[in-house]
Amino acid sequence: MIELGVNVDHVASVRQARRTYEPDPVWAAVEAQLGGADGITVHLREDRRHIQDEDVRRLRELTQIKLNLEMAATDEMVAIARRIRPEMAMLVPEGRLEVTTEGGLDIVAQEQRLRGQVAQLADAGVVVSVFIDAEPRQVEAARRIGAAVCEVHTGPYAHAFHAKGRDAEGAAVVAELGKIARAGEQIRALGMRFNAGHALNYFNVQPVARLAGVRELHIGHAIVSRAVFVGMREAVREMKRLMVEAAHRAAR
Repeated sequence: MIELGVNVDHVASVRQARRTYEPDPVWAAVEAQLGGADGITVHLREDRRHIQDEDVRRLRELTQIKLNLEMAATDEMVAIARRIRPEMAMLVPEGRLEVTTEGGLDIVAQEQRLRGQVAQLADAGVVVSVFIDAEPRQVEAARRIGAAVCEVHTGPYAHAFHAKGRDAEGAAVVAELGKIARAGEQIRALGMRFNAGHALNYFNVQPVARLAGVRELHIGHAIVSRAVFVGMREAVREMKRLMVEAAHRAAR
């Protein structure tokens, strides 16, 4: 069964805009769980622009579903993850000037350092995921450093989908989806779990959810945006329904 991890970073973004105590991302996580989320994702950035250390601590204590901690591959973040012990830690690239994550982690360029960090996290009982572009050499490098999960960057697909009039059969969209599918096949062949995420929304999620072997989709901005109008539970419920419908159709 395909699973949904809900990213609540943008709830914290609204809170931090006023440097106050509301809305609470932990409350949002509970509402997401009640709507059918299978996990909660947060990105503890080095500049602490939205999620704060206390949020991660409280999420670890109070949520009853899987916690996925997105993090830069730094000694500070590895130490935090080893202390908090989320179910999964996902290593992502991070730039101070970026609005959101702009591409996958270049594992090939820093393989030796990443191998040591993955080993530290795994030794603490944390499942290690890496956020990568749909490139064969990055998948192979992920396996070499010991990652258990690869989350394939779906941003190029999502941007093509939007630019081409939301036509799932457009050549550019089909090409990007094909890259994700082939990466997924390679990930699974190498014994890793195939997840996907970034820029997925209510219009473009189903073709990705239909891909063979995809285990989890991690979605944040679209769900939080929808929640402004219908509430977090309903926003999560709607997304999960679309994913499950697509996965069931693909399995027939």
